[in-house]
Amino acid sequence: MNNNNFSRRRRGMRFKPKGGLSPNPQKTDRDATQARAEVVTEQGGAERVFEKRHNQEIERAENIAAGLPPEGKPETVSAEIPAPTVAAPEISAAPADAEKFQPVKITEPPKGLIDTIKSAATNLVKKVQRLIRPEKKSHKEVIINAETLETRVAVMEDGKLEEFNIERTTEERLVGSIFKGRVRNLEDGLKAAFVDIGFEKNAFLHYWDIVPNQFDSGVEIVEREGRKRDRPKITQKDIPRLYPPGTDIIVQVTKGPIGTKGPRVTTNIVLPGRFLVLLPNSDQSGISRKIENPEERKRLKKILRELHIPEGMGVIMRTAGEGQQLRYFVRDLALLLEEWSGVQEKIKKQPMATCVFQEPDLIERTVRDFLTEDVERIVVDHQKAHDRMRDMIAKISTRSVSKIKLYSEAQPVFDRFNVSKQLENTFSRQVHLKSGGYIVIDETEALVAIDVNTGRHKGGKDQEALILKVNLEAAEEICRQLRLRNMGGLIVLDFIDMKSGRDRQQVHTRMRDGLRRDKAKTHILPISQLGLMEMTRQRHSESVRAAVYDDCPYCKGRGKVKSAITMSVEIQRKLQEILKKRTRDESDFQLRIVVNPTVLDRLRTEDEKHLIEMEKRYFGKLSFRVDTGMHAEQFKIVNVTNGEELASVGC
Repeated sequence: MNNNNFSRRRRGMRFKPKGGLSPNPQKTDRDATQARAEVVTEQGGAERVFEKRHNQEIERAENIAAGLPPEGKPETVSAEIPAPTVAAPEISAAPADAEKFQPVKITEPPKGLIDTIKSAATNLVKKVQRLIRPEKKSHKEVIINAETLETRVAVMEDGKLEEFNIERTTEERLVGSIFKGRVRNLEDGLKAAFVDIGFEKNAFLHYWDIVPNQFDSGVEIVEREGRKRDRPKITQKDIPRLYPPGTDIIVQVTKGPIGTKGPRVTTNIVLPGRFLVLLPNSDQSGISRKIENPEERKRLKKILRELHIPEGMGVIMRTAGEGQQLRYFVRDLALLLEEWSGVQEKIKKQPMATCVFQEPDLIERTVRDFLTEDVERIVVDHQKAHDRMRDMIAKISTRSVSKIKLYSEAQPVFDRFNVSKQLENTFSRQVHLKSGGYIVIDETEALVAIDVNTGRHKGGKDQEALILKVNLEAAEEICRQLRLRNMGGLIVLDFIDMKSGRDRQQVHTRMRDGLRRDKAKTHILPISQLGLMEMTRQRHSESVRAAVYDDCPYCKGRGKVKSAITMSVEIQRKLQEILKKRTRDESDFQLRIVVNPTVLDRLRTEDEKHLIEMEKRYFGKLSFRVDTGMHAEQFKIVNVTNGEELASVGC
């Protein structure tokens, strides 16, 4: 972190180990260790319902099965040390008293007489309610851009981009899909089964993913009345007897194929709905711990006990169910049971190694996950997608159908709602804050490093208050950036140093509160003695950066290429080596050097005299040719007499 105006290291501050000076080793933070293991091993998958106590064991076995080291491929970090960031130039901060946000108006198709009367009556009721009881609320809307090759979804709050998702229509939606597979072989040494689900590589099924699991810590178990079916307890020793090679088995994909690894699957199947998650193979039921209001949790538990859930099945109440009435849960449960009935029919009819349930596309998942009570409208620019969304919502809540709006104007919908411009600013390396400070985001293979800088602040009488203000703004923006970019793994945050412990705690609290709305599981630690905040964020899928961008063919993702002068030095070094080896005789010795155009410009101008001296010293003749298709770090040296290639660097 760079701060030209405030002293980075405070006088009188000494480093003191957290565990004191005692020779006894300090106990490790169990939660932090578990969180690190989760983000390192979990590369994808749906929201966790069942606990993953044995993730490290499963990951180790999967690596061995794929022919990799037990701990996986070593994570390499660029050896290049980034240069210190300098203060950003002055930028105009957003005015504090900006005009109140007004939602963008779109032209709607003409309605019939009855629809017009209903709409006018609804608007009148809303106006009266606002007059009687004025409420402060944010304008939240979902913008969908549906095209032939990709679908993009943006969640806006008061005109500000808060969440972004992208999905290519050509890519298969594997994670979350259910397959009718067949066990091909068992590896007792790895405690794993290999299941044929119709792909080139067999799916990896660890014994721990066959044994019924308990709920994850994010779900509270709710006991329901009625007699529980006594199921025989299955242990790992029973797996070879119950699932010998050739046995058909129903599995759900939790992680797609990566590198040499095949897909990872489980028999603990989940079917997510609008307000509920159906567990066809588990008789446990629960409620999401993200619903924090005690009275609301008590009300939802009562509703859960009133639901008529088939014997041997269970459900989990999702966060979206907060504030909903019993009839919505009954309707959602009926739809999920109907969907599971269709899956069972396909299991009976379809052959082995086929898909019996495919994870819904991004449009359907948007209706399922984003259409909450606080969403004012969903704007979509495709007629078929618009009609499909209305049909889906009508099955759950007819009241919400009116929230779906069709956008038919000529201007692209993302431009109309100012999403495109925000996306360009959002995915840059440097993100500016309202106060004039900025954050710098660097993604590496091992971790994500985020640095906070004061930017254009010149200091003042109350420097500590100014530093705290920048850090609090940065904390909010970092939480937003993590969601937008879908960054996961180990994350290190370098805030501006704060002398007061109360200020450090305030920044930690702001970060913790900002991460509450994140769907991914996060674990955050207080600011350390070195002034760094460490956190983890579970990877549900690849980051937006990995989905949208490819590595540069020149620098291979390093962000750097060798300069023209560096290449000139390397070429001259190689020429001297070749010319020195040559046996001196009276015959002509002519070399042709093929290089990139930028390197040739350097050789013909600044370094021409050095090449002429080399020709005189070693009695040789040098000629140069340009190849526009050659990389800036490539060159060839050819003997003109016999056409022999004497050197080829980078080719």
